[in-house]
Amino acid sequence: MITIKTEADINRMHEAGKILAEIHRQIATLIAPGITTQEIDQFAEKLMKQYGATPEQKGYRGYPYATCASLNDVICHGFPKKEKLKDGDIVTIDMVVNLNGWLADSAWSYAVGQVSEEADRLLRVTKESLYKGIEKAVAGNRIGDVSHAIQAYAEAEGFSVVRDFIGHGIGQEMHEDPQVPHYGPPNKGPRIKEGMVFTIEPMLNVGTYQMKIDQDGWTARTRDGKLSAQYEHTIAITANGPIILTEQ
Repeated sequence: MITIKTEADINRMHEAGKILAEIHRQIATLIAPGITTQEIDQFAEKLMKQYGATPEQKGYRGYPYATCASLNDVICHGFPKKEKLKDGDIVTIDMVVNLNGWLADSAWSYAVGQVSEEADRLLRVTKESLYKGIEKAVAGNRIGDVSHAIQAYAEAEGFSVVRDFIGHGIGQEMHEDPQVPHYGPPNKGPRIKEGMVFTIEPMLNVGTYQMKIDQDGWTARTRDGKLSAQYEHTIAITANGPIILTEQ
């Protein structure tokens, strides 16, 4: 069942989203060869606590970290590690902030030092595909219109769209209805209505969209070992169009 949020609910989620956006902005200043994703994870958790928030992911179904840190061929749910980032890497940092019981979810992909032209294009197109989806997230459209806009743009640019992980409703629970795929035909799925809040989080790959899971039971990688990137925002549907809750 899709939960419709009140204006007050959306405002509370927006406050969580502002904290999340600020943490991402500060992480962006740290990303460089030599830092570890474990250090980034500890930094993010410390900042959340300073802002009076908590990491919703930590402890979720046994997940042990405040963030997911997905490096190069990792699609999502990568564990923060002690290995140092290297020049040319790309890394996605994904986190969910809980502020007074209300949640916001956002992932950003970062270039480490000088990346290849292919990696740079992947990052750019993945981010642009997110905003193509957000443009279609208006009351009266259907979820499939969002999905189709992302897939059409990404595939026209030569990248594949991950099928196994999708966007989702969010509020006081991390995963609510509706489910938001990033592929599929237009004019399908639930009608988008004012008061809905959900994530759009396309994951694009250089090669196949197919994936495999590491032995840790969490880390999802591209099956062919090629690069993957992700950008995600939490959005609220209003009479005046979508509001991005995870950027200030």
